[in-house]
Amino acid sequence: MIRYEGTLYRPPSEAESLILQATIGCSYNRCTFCAMYRDKRFRVRPIDELRAEIAWAARSLPPVRKVFLADGDALIAKTAFLLQLLGELREAFPDLRRVSCYASPQALQVRSIEEMRTLREAGLDLYYLGVESGDDRVLTRLEKGVDAAEMIRVAAKATEAGVALSTMILLGAGGRAGSLEHARASARVISVIRPRFVSTLVMTPVEGTPLWEEAARGEVDDLDPLELTLELREFVAGLELTGSVFRSNHASNFLPLAGTLPKDKARILAQLDEVLARPEAARFVPDWMRGL
Repeated sequence: MIRYEGTLYRPPSEAESLILQATIGCSYNRCTFCAMYRDKRFRVRPIDELRAEIAWAARSLPPVRKVFLADGDALIAKTAFLLQLLGELREAFPDLRRVSCYASPQALQVRSIEEMRTLREAGLDLYYLGVESGDDRVLTRLEKGVDAAEMIRVAAKATEAGVALSTMILLGAGGRAGSLEHARASARVISVIRPRFVSTLVMTPVEGTPLWEEAARGEVDDLDPLELTLELREFVAGLELTGSVFRSNHASNFLPLAGTLPKDKARILAQLDEVLARPEAARFVPDWMRGL
């Protein structure tokens, strides 16, 4: 059977995927807002353990079509290891259609275009990249380890390798004073990256993180749903994309929206304008239903 270590995290779109912990934890693990892997020491799991779990899944589960490689930074593992793992997956799951993983900017920095192309040809064809913001001041405060220009550069490497990117932006990360600039700068960066998917999350202080300590000191603005709606509207308005899927369906969001850009851009903006014009009629997700 599959034995998971600690709490598992995956993107919403991987709900029906087989989750395989290729690595434990995150090799970077310094983002101020993220508590997901702070209780884990980063390591790459032995291939023999993974081979046994893959064999069990092939015997015991319905046909596997999607696999998500956890934890937070599987792409940082050596290319030879990942190629061996992808080969095991292809052999075990004849119906396999997609393998994906989180990709930190630091992992994208060390992976060459040729390595990523080879991994994509072996089946690893989708990376989830937490861009978080296009505003360098916000990225510095979040301790992402890269600025906006470097985020664009490393994302371009993955795109050149033929890998699809799913990018995330953190609403509220700019605070109240920097909200609109955070939204505009984020839209500029995402428009340059041109990801296959773009989604929003709401920045939420989590116990055990530096962000939580900042919030306890009163240093983090808690934007209300209407302020976040205005920020989201500014972000969507600034996006110049072709054929990208947009989602605000993460559990942290107050307002779930979906569409394909640019086809549905006018409709999404109209929905946001309606909320801003008539906030008393808005169906915001209540706090008790939201999460991470």
